[in-house]
Amino acid sequence: MKKVTTIFLLVSFMIFPCIHLQAQETKPDDVLGTWYTIDDETARKKSVVKLYLKDNKLYGKVIRLFRLPDEDPDPVCDECDKDDPRYNQKIIGMEIIKNMKADGNVWDDGTILDPDNGKIYSCKIWLQDGNLQVRGYLGFSFIGRSQTWVRND
Repeated sequence: MKKVTTIFLLVSFMIFPCIHLQAQETKPDDVLGTWYTIDDETARKKSVVKLYLKDNKLYGKVIRLFRLPDEDPDPVCDECDKDDPRYNQKIIGMEIIKNMKADGNVWDDGTILDPDNGKIYSCKIWLQDGNLQVRGYLGFSFIGRSQTWVRND
């Protein structure tokens, strides 16, 4: 009985977010525009990212950074993999979201780069209560990070 309950709980946690996402009245293009990124660890604004379409896929580019006085105001991605063309490039103007495909009200199957640590994550993006939910995760796992971005425009 304990095994059945555990399986039921796991399946419920996996299915409920999908049901909630599909119930919202949004269109895939509703995510386009500029968004304040909110750091999931400090809860402060980190940047402004512009989301746009290119070849029917969603991309995102950093257009502004909010830096503390002791931080470099115009940093480069020195933590990016040396084989990545973004290595040692300025973060402002950098494409950090690539190749996202619309799947109903969710954008999926693309990647997001965290320029602070150089890691590239699989990505899922959707609107919820007027804010953008951004989930970066490793491969097919549930291990990852989530952020809520707030519309700027």
